[in-house]
Amino acid sequence: MFKELEVTGTGVGLIFAGLVLLTIGLVFFFRRKYNSYKLQDLIATNAGKSHESLSQRTKFPEMDVFKISGSFFNYGMTAAVALALVTMSWTTYEKKIKVDLSDLVLEDEVEVEVPRTAEPPPPPPPPPPPVIQEVPDTEVIEDDQPAFENQEVTEETKVEAPPVVEKKAPPPPPPPPPPAPVEEEIFKVVEQMPRFPGCEDKKTDKEKEDCAKTKMLEYIYNNLKYPAIARENGVEGQVVLQFVVDKDGSIADAKVVRDIGAGCGAEAEKVVNGMNNMGKKWIPGKQRGRPVRVLYTLPVKFKLEG
Repeated sequence: MFKELEVTGTGVGLIFAGLVLLTIGLVFFFRRKYNSYKLQDLIATNAGKSHESLSQRTKFPEMDVFKISGSFFNYGMTAAVALALVTMSWTTYEKKIKVDLSDLVLEDEVEVEVPRTAEPPPPPPPPPPPVIQEVPDTEVIEDDQPAFENQEVTEETKVEAPPVVEKKAPPPPPPPPPPAPVEEEIFKVVEQMPRFPGCEDKKTDKEKEDCAKTKMLEYIYNNLKYPAIARENGVEGQVVLQFVVDKDGSIADAKVVRDIGAGCGAEAEKVVNGMNNMGKKWIPGKQRGRPVRVLYTLPVKFKLEG
């Protein structure tokens, strides 16, 4: 198996410059060589010699430049093929980002505020105590006694049954209100913290954690664009963001909790939200073996080079 030819842009430029210099050198070499011949010496050397054929192009064989035209043609073809091969092998490499895990250390303590989950509504207030009203003294007016009615029942007395009153069923009670949606708890610290993807082939949890932090910083610094206004004004420092790593590994509720201004916070937040478009999601955090929502604090360092 042949190794694929890889040439950097600098290498292509050097090879092209070398071919140009070599061509110019050959032209000057042969020009100087043919200019070194003197006419008197050529006449004296070729005096008395007869031409072998009428197709001879020059009077003096030493000055016949056409005899090296084949060599120049081969040189030109070789140079063209070599330059085409080198150009097709032109390989560009991504700029290697220097990652330092100390960038993830918070310079100052940041008060972490865990997003509040929905709280149940408060119970209704107790009913007010009954008000006892004092009844004023009143005089009892005795009504006239009603006349006595004979209520004796005999065999000849007709007794009518009381009318039957139909009882209507009471209306059904109204349905209970739907229960309020229950938002899952957001944890700050869990048994297994969420990790940036791409390091699941590592053996130990420590190796996975260090690898995930390194890849996360590489992603951030590869996609982070230093704001022009911050570069012009020499703004440097550390931006701190907080976001929630959901149970499926997606990023939600990203916000800047400490900004250095000049658009740095907005740029860092844009890069963090772009993690949902990577193709691979975060490894969610776990508590008691089940995935949970975890609040993640991420410092992003802005530093001007040079």
